[in-house]
Amino acid sequence: MQNKFLSFLGIAKKSRNLVEGYNTCEEEIKRNKISLCILSEECAENTKNKFQKYCSDRNIPVISGLASEELGNAIGREKINVLAVKDNKISENLVKLWKENYEM
Repeated sequence: MQNKFLSFLGIAKKSRNLVEGYNTCEEEIKRNKISLCILSEECAENTKNKFQKYCSDRNIPVISGLASEELGNAIGREKINVLAVKDNKISENLVKLWKENYEM
């Protein structure tokens, strides 16, 4: 795994600051426990719209555009569509790495 963003996502999981899956992420966002949301490019349009609205209402950044396989591999799963990060510092680092790797 050469991508620093995906590597750091694995570190977030090991530190137990990563929430996985639609329902769990939705609950944690509603409880204001999330500081970053990550959506795969394969998410259904309704899912994308729902999470973007939740996050917009709470000023939570959203990252999207990676394949569900890439996200899954980074955290030791086959595929994953919805992830959320609880820790502010980890979220800041992930956003920074995202910009360095994907927004050139």
